[in-house]
Amino acid sequence: MSTSEAASEDLAEDGRRRRWRLLLGEAAEEAMESQLSPLEIGMDRALAALYDGEQTGERGTPRRAGGLGSSAPGVARWLGDIRTYFPTSVVQVMQRDAIDRLQLTSMLLEPELLDSVQPDVHLAATLVGLSQVMPETTRRTARLVVGRVVAEIERRVAQHTVAAVRGAVSRASRTRRPKLADIDWPATISQNLQHYLPEQRTIVPERLVGYGRRSSAVARDVIVAIDQSGSMAESVVYAAVFAATLASLRTVRTSLVAFDTEVADLTSRLADPVDVLFGCQLGGGTDINRALAYCQSLVSRPEDTLLVLISDLFEGGIAEEMLRRVARLLADGVTVVVLLALSDSGTPSFDSEHAAALAALGVPAFACTPDQFPDLLAVALSRGDVGLWAARTAVEQAVAP
Repeated sequence: MSTSEAASEDLAEDGRRRRWRLLLGEAAEEAMESQLSPLEIGMDRALAALYDGEQTGERGTPRRAGGLGSSAPGVARWLGDIRTYFPTSVVQVMQRDAIDRLQLTSMLLEPELLDSVQPDVHLAATLVGLSQVMPETTRRTARLVVGRVVAEIERRVAQHTVAAVRGAVSRASRTRRPKLADIDWPATISQNLQHYLPEQRTIVPERLVGYGRRSSAVARDVIVAIDQSGSMAESVVYAAVFAATLASLRTVRTSLVAFDTEVADLTSRLADPVDVLFGCQLGGGTDINRALAYCQSLVSRPEDTLLVLISDLFEGGIAEEMLRRVARLLADGVTVVVLLALSDSGTPSFDSEHAAALAALGVPAFACTPDQFPDLLAVALSRGDVGLWAARTAVEQAVAP
């Protein structure tokens, strides 16, 4: 046997050992004497999370089989991981196994068990992520559970969102002949400083600046682009509710685009946020550039368009082209806001290099809670300084008791 043939045989043998190591799990690591690559370590953790029981491995990997309590955020993330590491046929098998091991089928078919589980945004994300492989009988119940979560979120944020957006759209429309109640006094004073009378210590307002009256015509276009990779599961749920709320306003034309490596326009489903969520496919890779290209095709009035990109910025596509596309959108007059997360989960994991590159373009990237999002929309729609708003909000949170 030649040297090259021997080396090839050694590589093949090592590959077999590594596959057996993945099959047998962490318990076989010492016996197999095979070093896994970083990619294979990720695969091993995804497999262990489903098949190794309710324990914690030596690497600190949570064993998430057998429950939907505090593990639910990890389950949603796991759904994204398996689509990254395995082909579609394997993913489908693992998702079906997850339904059994998480006891989803029994939970959704037994009302008394379902009543014992508190529906929250994490549970909703888990059900949506597994909906494609659920039996039809359990899928109907899953929609009811997700509907309860959506209704609770709507009660929490809808009224504030409607009021904030309507006020912002009205204020964005300026008039030189406002009624007394509509005068923008800071802007009016700024416009008339040259008419200051020192002896009277007053300003003569020769030019009034005010807000336009509310109109039923479409005043602004809002495009919400949401990254549906597994790590963004909670953000997807909140984004669907907010987009549906915005779509109910006549003065705002709303589009909702969900993306991973593919792009799905869910605008036609905005009448029902539950339908929006079950149209998402949580998990998989990320191609932000491709999503932005589609959003760019939706822009017909650049100066009246707000694009909200919700993503952790871990770009799997062409990062340089993504940044160039954002720059083109800004040059055209589109207002671009980037949220690293729309959730209550605290500081998100994100690509800091891409966030810094966007900041250099004048697009700050930051996380936002659902309670803050209506105020953010108001600032952006009234063409205010979103970066300044984010900085002030961060300071207020830091000093709050």
